[in-house]
Amino acid sequence: MVLRDNAGRMPWWARLTATVVVLAGLFFLFAKADLLPGIPNPFGEKTKDRSGPVVLKSIQDMSRFQGASGNFQVVVDLQKDATFLPDSVKGKRTLYVGAGSVDSYVDLGKVGKDAVTVSADRTAATIRLPHAELERTALDPKNSYVVSQQRGFFDRLGDFLGNNPGNEKQLNELAAQKIQDAAKATELGRRAEANTQSMLQRLLTSLGFTKVEVTFAP
Repeated sequence: MVLRDNAGRMPWWARLTATVVVLAGLFFLFAKADLLPGIPNPFGEKTKDRSGPVVLKSIQDMSRFQGASGNFQVVVDLQKDATFLPDSVKGKRTLYVGAGSVDSYVDLGKVGKDAVTVSADRTAATIRLPHAELERTALDPKNSYVVSQQRGFFDRLGDFLGNNPGNEKQLNELAAQKIQDAAKATELGRRAEANTQSMLQRLLTSLGFTKVEVTFAP
């Protein structure tokens, strides 16, 4: 396509197009730099929440006494390498901080009738409870985040094309499992049992019992 006539001048439509492009570019730069007071940025973003209503799926009656809760933090160092390619071409290493809590509870719903013994004068009581258990890890999304991420060329390309949706899910699952394993090695269970024992002793003492014995068994 010829953009100049015999005299070396651009035709009017080409000059008009170039002028519009230049003006649009200047307007974009000024708006981006907030150099046009009073004029809203046409390229600004607005967030609209179009979520549907919350649907109640089920209600469950709880018979658990939560005796203790632990807060944990773990740094997950996840690296994926290709067998025959260097990391700069195919590979990913992610440092991820996962924060979450684990609750320890005693399930009072498992206490049978034969697990409670009351003296004839109703002054002494013996209660046999199951040992404390651990809830599943509850990750805190506000305090869980990616610290750094190194990616090879193909990994960057895959992330750009949206072909790697499971990476964040894998990091969350790995962090939750590490926190769960760490919670098993703490005194959360013993603390929950001690607090449950103290709660029942205070409760039954307020009802007139003078001797209350709480034990834990499988």
